[in-house]
Amino acid sequence: MAVERIQYQAGNVRGHGALVYNEKIKGPRPLLLVAPNWLGVTEPAIKRAAKMAGDKYVAFVACMYGEGKTCEGPPTSQEWMMAVRSDRVEGRKRIVAALNTLVSEADKRGIGDSKRKAAVGFCFGGGNVLELARTGADINAVICLHGDLATTMPAKKGDIKAAVFVLHGSKDPVAPKAQRDVLEAELDASGANWQMLDFGGRLHSFAEEETMMAGVAEYHAGAAQQTFRMLDDFIQDSFNKKL
Repeated sequence: MAVERIQYQAGNVRGHGALVYNEKIKGPRPLLLVAPNWLGVTEPAIKRAAKMAGDKYVAFVACMYGEGKTCEGPPTSQEWMMAVRSDRVEGRKRIVAALNTLVSEADKRGIGDSKRKAAVGFCFGGGNVLELARTGADINAVICLHGDLATTMPAKKGDIKAAVFVLHGSKDPVAPKAQRDVLEAELDASGANWQMLDFGGRLHSFAEEETMMAGVAEYHAGAAQQTFRMLDDFIQDSFNKKL
């Protein structure tokens, strides 16, 4: 898999993202934007994007902090994440810029099918792709995995163009059921085409092997396997207008 580091302007920062694709495959492929968790554009995030891309997609790992910054976890990750979350307008500029960069860089290489686009976000990244959907972005599907669900700028009627899929742990302490209920009401009010699935008993970050905070964020192999299979099915169905 080819991994190319791409610099791009993202709001008020210089993003350093990663374009990931199988260079041996010829012709255009659908585009997959990957918004990583609160650690930033880490090697595990890039490897996960490569696994999801395979022979099927051209992927791009979005840089939400600028300069490709990464960290080991709290307290730094909490500080960086909250800085982005506190300014939803700026955060939206950064995730929209990442999508636009994916489209333009794939076009330059003749490998992208810009009519078929999806975004997947993990944890903090899940919140970022939901914000992308709320902007009315021209994208087929947005998938939020154990994500940040709350927003200060909820979608209004007709705002969301993408099909939305939210996968969550029923016992996730980071975004509990009350937040899921608020998101459901928002998605209904906006008229979005959406689905939500709760994994019973699962906590936060169940689809990320490198994340382990006992009692808060725990990887679960079965839920992860199902998640990646279902998100690919959802994306393909969105491309084929079967949702």
